[in-house]
Amino acid sequence: MRCGIFLLGIVGCLWSSCLRAADAPDLILHHGQIVTVDAQFRIAEALAVKGDRVTAVGTNDEIQKLAKAETKVIDLKGQMVLPGLCDSHTHPTGASMHEWDHNIPDMETIADVLEYIRQRTTIVPAGDWISVRQVFVTRLRDQRFPTRKELDQVAPEHPVLFSTGPDAAANSLALKLSNIDKDTKITDGQPGYLERDPKTGELTGILRSCTRLVKTKSKEKPASADDQRARLKELMTAYNSVGLTSIADRNAGDGAVKLFDELRKSDELTCRVFLSYAINAQDPLDKIETRLVAASKHPLHAYNNWVWLRGVKIFLDGGMLTGSAYMRQPWGVSSIYSITDADYRGLKYVEQEKLEKIAHLALSNDLQMTAHSVGDGAVHALIDAYETVNKTLPVKERRPCITHCNFMSLEAIQKMQRLGIVADLQPAWLYLDGATLRKQFGEERTAYFQPYKTIFEHGVVVGGGSDHMQKLGSLRSINPYDPWLGLWTTLTRMPRWTDSALHPEQRISRQDALRLYTINNAYLTFEEKEKGSLETGKLADFIVIDRDYLKCPEADIREIQVQSTWVGGKQVWKR
Repeated sequence: MRCGIFLLGIVGCLWSSCLRAADAPDLILHHGQIVTVDAQFRIAEALAVKGDRVTAVGTNDEIQKLAKAETKVIDLKGQMVLPGLCDSHTHPTGASMHEWDHNIPDMETIADVLEYIRQRTTIVPAGDWISVRQVFVTRLRDQRFPTRKELDQVAPEHPVLFSTGPDAAANSLALKLSNIDKDTKITDGQPGYLERDPKTGELTGILRSCTRLVKTKSKEKPASADDQRARLKELMTAYNSVGLTSIADRNAGDGAVKLFDELRKSDELTCRVFLSYAINAQDPLDKIETRLVAASKHPLHAYNNWVWLRGVKIFLDGGMLTGSAYMRQPWGVSSIYSITDADYRGLKYVEQEKLEKIAHLALSNDLQMTAHSVGDGAVHALIDAYETVNKTLPVKERRPCITHCNFMSLEAIQKMQRLGIVADLQPAWLYLDGATLRKQFGEERTAYFQPYKTIFEHGVVVGGGSDHMQKLGSLRSINPYDPWLGLWTTLTRMPRWTDSALHPEQRISRQDALRLYTINNAYLTFEEKEKGSLETGKLADFIVIDRDYLKCPEADIREIQVQSTWVGGKQVWKR
C-alpha cells in the first residue's frame, strides 16, 4: 500500500502543472484506475475533460479540486478506464449491409453450407444465382471446399458460387452460364488460376483469384441511401459497444468516402474513421496516378479527427484462408485448400516494377501506401518495393504500411524497423485459423506467423485489427471485430480446436497487447499526438470496463464487458 501511495504521489507531482492551468472541466471521473498508456504506462486515479479533450490526469484529490458547480462528476468506484480502442482494419460499409436481404446462419461444417444452399433453393427461383460469401475453408471443421459434385447435388437447377475471399468454388451450372470449361484460359492480363483434376484435366470448380469470370446476377432487395446510412450508424454503435472509438476503413471506395463524409457533416458519427482509398492495381499506371492525385486533393485529405482520407490500398496477393497467399516456398499439395500442383506458391497480383511505381506515386502524393500482403512472398515483395522507393524518396516519415503481414521472417522485421514500415495485423486469425495453418505448414513455417514478441523487440509498430467484412455481432461476424478476443489471442496464442499454443514464445505482455489497439494504432494513422493514450491535450476517447484488465485471470480477458464508451468527451454508448 505504501508503494501505491508513493506512485500516486509521483503521478500527482508530474502532472500538477497542467492541473493548475486547467479550466473548469465539463467532466471529472474519479476513484478509478485510469490506464493512460502513456510512455511510462502510468495509472492514475482520476481524469478531467473539457470539451473534447483531456485536460488533467492525476490523483483523486487533485482532480476533484477542479470541479465547479457545472462540472459533471462520476465516481468510478474502482472501475478501470482505458483509452478508446482502435481497429486498424475494417470494411464497415459492406459489413453493415451484408444481411440486408436476409439473415445468414453461422456455418461450421460443409453440411451447414449445403443445408443453407438447399434452403435457398426453396426461396430463390430456379435458374437464379445462389451465392455464399466469406465462409472460409479454414474455419469449417471439414477444412476443405465443398466439391463441385456436392454443389450440383444440392442445387442442380441453380448456379451456385461459394466465394471465400479471393477464391471460390462453383457448381457445374455456374461454370456453364459463365462459359468456363476445361479449355478456358485466363487472357485478360489479370491474376487467376483454375484448379483441375490432375488425372483428367477437368475443372474441379475451384477458382483462384478469378471470380470476376463468373457472371453472377444478384436479385437481393435494393437498399436506399437512407437505409445505408441507418445500417452504418447501427454498426458504429455495435463497435462502440465493444470499446471501439476509432476504425480504419482499409478499402474505401468513392461511395464509402461520400457516406462517411455525410455522417460527419450531420454529426452522426460515433467512431473516428481513417480511410484507405481503394486502388485497383490492375488498372493502367496513368489511371492509377489520376486516382491517387484526386485522393490527395480531396477535401477530406486535410486532417480532420473524425474522417481523414490519408491512405491508399491495393491487393498484392490472395489469402491464407483460401489458399492463394503468395509464399516464398510452395504451399504443397493440400486437401484442405484443394491444391493439386506441388509447385504452386499462391498468386502475386502485381509485377515488381509496377508495384514500386505505385508505391512511389502514393507516398509522393502524401498518401500512406498499404497493400493486402498475406504470404511471406508478398510481404518481402512489398518491403523490397518500399526499399527501392526509399533510395530516392525517404519513406520513414511517410509510414508505409503492410496490411495483414501474417507470414513474416526475421529479415523482414529487421528491414521494416530500418525503413519505418508499419503493419496492421488481425490477431483473431491466429485463434480462428491457427490449427489449420499448423496442419498445413507445420511448426517451422509458422514460426514467424504473427510473431508479436519479435516485432515488439525490434521496435516495429504494428496495430491490431479485425478485417471485419460481414454481419453485426462482435463474435458472429466475419471476421470477429471483438477486440477482447484479439487481446486474449496475443496473450495466449491458443488456436481454437486445439490444446496447444502456436509458438508460445511469441506471446506478449498485457501492456503491449493493449498498445496494439491504442497508441500503436494511433501511430499507424499518424495520430499518436491526438489519441491512443489518456494524456493532457489529447482527445477524450475512453471506455469504462467491468474488471481489471491488467490483473484479472487471463481467461477472463476475452469476456471483458464495456460499461460505457466516450468519444470526444461525450458518452456514445452505455450498457
